[in-house]
Amino acid sequence: MKIKNVTIAGGGVLGAQIAYATAFHGYNVTIWGRSEGSIERVRPRIDQLHGIYTKELDIAPSYIGASNPNYPRSFFADKSEITEEKIAELKKLNEEVYTGLKYTTDLKEAFADADLIIEAIAERVDEKKAFYEKIAPFLKEEAIIVTNSSTLLPSTFKEFTGREEKFLSLHFANNIHRQNLAEVMKHDTTSEEALNLVVDFAKSIGMYPAVIKKEQPGYILNSLLVPLLDAALRLYGNDVAEPKDIDMDWKIGTGSPRGPFEIIDIVGITTVINITSLNPEVQDKNSALAKAVEKLKIRAEKGLKGIESGEGFYKYN
Repeated sequence: MKIKNVTIAGGGVLGAQIAYATAFHGYNVTIWGRSEGSIERVRPRIDQLHGIYTKELDIAPSYIGASNPNYPRSFFADKSEITEEKIAELKKLNEEVYTGLKYTTDLKEAFADADLIIEAIAERVDEKKAFYEKIAPFLKEEAIIVTNSSTLLPSTFKEFTGREEKFLSLHFANNIHRQNLAEVMKHDTTSEEALNLVVDFAKSIGMYPAVIKKEQPGYILNSLLVPLLDAALRLYGNDVAEPKDIDMDWKIGTGSPRGPFEIIDIVGITTVINITSLNPEVQDKNSALAKAVEKLKIRAEKGLKGIESGEGFYKYN
């Protein structure tokens, strides 16, 4: 099977990025939302991504001839590809993508012709299960479904998809045009054909496909990242230090470019609430992690949701 038509279910922070990057690499992309309100929330994210891609391409000529350019890895396979001709081609493509993305709330329109469905809805088990059951009657036999879940295992959902052998995980990092990582994880009955097709798809949209050989909660990235964020949140929940000082301590002490609360702003405070709330420790309302989640909820209720809203723990233009 050749993948050409791709539907992204959900247009949140990552869903919008996945949709834009996929269209930018030549696929026909449809974004499905639950309601017209969902679609209207996607459009400003697409506007923002168009601006980001435009800015990246405007500064791309400065990378030509540089010995070690810090270029967007999903745009160019390597620095030898960075030419005036290629940049002009991508600028034209960027405008075509911006006007060519399709949006719909209709299940048949979104899923009947899809070769690949990328589920990027909220990190809630019941919602994901219900979604898979809802779209199953509309899918063609050869269609593959992947979940962009950052923590949940594909085996949790396989029986609800109606196509266990064609279902697996494809998890993207944030800022995927630069941090071009896609973690590919199958479950015990995923076919090798489906796995290989998804790996090839990830490569085709400029990602590095990190293949995870067996199911691992948190995959690779979050197996490393979540303990760091949880440790920072415990310090925050227990009022040990302010987020700015926690971040600076980490950055100065390790040489890391970002601190944990800067990362939380990038991931999105709502997403961090959803993921952290799954930790059994949060059931104890007196625990440091539970206190931190309550603080995060207060921020989110005030509209301080991270980079996407313009302010989280820090302010952004």
